[in-house]
Amino acid sequence: MYIYSIKQHENNRIELYNPDGHLVPLTDILSHHPSARVYAFDAPMGAGKTTFISELCRSLGTDDVANSPTFAIVNVYELPQGDELYHFDCYRLKDIREAMDFGAEEYLYSGNYCFIEWPKIIAPMLPEDTVYVSIRILENGDRQLTVE
Repeated sequence: MYIYSIKQHENNRIELYNPDGHLVPLTDILSHHPSARVYAFDAPMGAGKTTFISELCRSLGTDDVANSPTFAIVNVYELPQGDELYHFDCYRLKDIREAMDFGAEEYLYSGNYCFIEWPKIIAPMLPEDTVYVSIRILENGDRQLTVE
């Protein structure tokens, strides 16, 4: 388990700090599980899942504007090396069948990064090596990010 602190600035940019208080790149959360491609983000509404994922996508080099795929369910972003990155928001899914209907398994097992908000509804279809990331709101308004 790895625990980070997230600080958001007035310009909406966020910074990630390791447990020693050192600023690290957002992509540091990916370095602990180098072969994993599916990351399931769990946090309460308004905790910053979409903001963090958007900044993480930018850190990975996408020029696409990464925003919440709440109504589309999945957004596809192009990475500089030509790979695609998939950003899911499962909040509006009624059941796992809806995910199967739009071909979620093809995305999840594609070998490309998949960042998933509200993953519980599709948990049974997630790969074994899925990395679980939780975001907790601290009393001072900062966020704590835990990678398991």
